[in-house]
Amino acid sequence: MRKLLPILLVSAALIPIGVMSANAAHGDGSIRTVKVPDEDRFLPFAVTIHPGDAVRWFNGDSDDHTVVSDDAFNSAGHRGADHLLPPGNTFLLRFNHPGVFVYYCRLHAHLDEFNQPVAPGPDGGIQDQNGNYGTPMSGVITVLGD
Repeated sequence: MRKLLPILLVSAALIPIGVMSANAAHGDGSIRTVKVPDEDRFLPFAVTIHPGDAVRWFNGDSDDHTVVSDDAFNSAGHRGADHLLPPGNTFLLRFNHPGVFVYYCRLHAHLDEFNQPVAPGPDGGIQDQNGNYGTPMSGVITVLGD
């Protein structure tokens, strides 16, 4: 038991260091990526991050897109965001406090009078060669609290 005691004491002393390291990982400022593939949508649609983390949008499509904040629902900051995202370019936002950031592409989404994305139709949106309209191009970022 005497030989085991020093090992137990050292192990007990190191456990809090491991816990602190795990907690620090949330505040390390990691970056999540949202891609626009070769079609009009954001992948993934929903992203969950922690305060101090950032989201990078990458446009892999051949069309211009935008990242526009839907300020009626945003509580994570960046109200008024309206950033053009040309093909092959990136855009980065860092989120410093909990909340949600709802966004859309103003070129490929239509909002109703309540700032809700609506299915595009004859008054706007994307139409394929068969006359079908797609889903509005939007997404949401949730910044978790402590």
